Amino acid sequence: MQEPEVLDKYREAGRILAEVRGEAIKKVKVGVKLLDVAESVERSIQQKGGAVAFPTNISLNEEAAHATPSEADASIFSRDLVKLDIGVHIDGYIADTAITIDLGNNKKLVEASNSALERAIDVVHADVDTAAISAVIEQTITDYGFHPVVNLTGHGLERYTQHAPPPIHNRRTQSGTKLKEGQVIAIEPFSSNGNGRVYETGKAEIFSLVKEKPVRSPEARAILKEIETYKSLPFARRWLKGRVDLGLKQLEAAGIIHAYPVLKDRGLVSQAEDTLIVTTDGSEVITRI
Repeated sequence: MQEPEVLDKYREAGRILAEVRGEAIKKVKVGVKLLDVAESVERSIQQKGGAVAFPTNISLNEEAAHATPSEADASIFSRDLVKLDIGVHIDGYIADTAITIDLGNNKKLVEASNSALERAIDVVHADVDTAAISAVIEQTITDYGFHPVVNLTGHGLERYTQHAPPPIHNRRTQSGTKLKEGQVIAIEPFSSNGNGRVYETGKAEIFSLVKEKPVRSPEARAILKEIETYKSLPFARRWLKGRVDLGLKQLEAAGIIHAYPVLKDRGLVSQAEDTLIVTTDGSEVITRI
């Protein structure tokens, strides 16, 4: 069971996140630059008293996750299926949410992930097995005629750790983990009209610090000093200064940082996500106002 003051920090992160998400949805329009939305989201989080838990993910169409604009990105929204994934932390305690904004004609696909999230939340309570949540997610998405993305999961949230145990799969599993009262989790259904399996592609714009060790290169040392403030949380290439590409390449080669390439499916993907505190007889969804 989490201490009350810790749960209050999660709640504050969730409150800020719900406000920011509501503002961001209104900004995602045809003709608007992706970079402008990402930077606006991150600026708003800080203005409201939170800290950015990870770079704003703006994943389009077949992209499912880990897409964030580069500093030079001039791309604009078209008739896209837009996944907006945002995180806020207070003193390392993270709230995580995602929503799909349909600028095209994909209403049913979006409904599939949204409905899967709602039905999954309905079965959450202390002592429930995560396998029961996973079964509901898969059944809901397949009932809509789509595939759950099987190699992406919901997850626990711990201090400065965005993806902590337990995994909450989007497909049926033989067994899972029993949830505990006070546990903080993110349920994250992905539905696809492709094959329901993502793969890595393209240049990574998101990284995280894995371990610290001495490096000789001045470029790598400068970046290492800059990213220490993020601890183990992900950061964006565009947040950094100096000879960024060289420094990141050296740090990655040394095993000091981990890169997150964009994850794509072979079809359109929709996503829905909220953060919950598990209670005795249900849950408290902290990323909704």
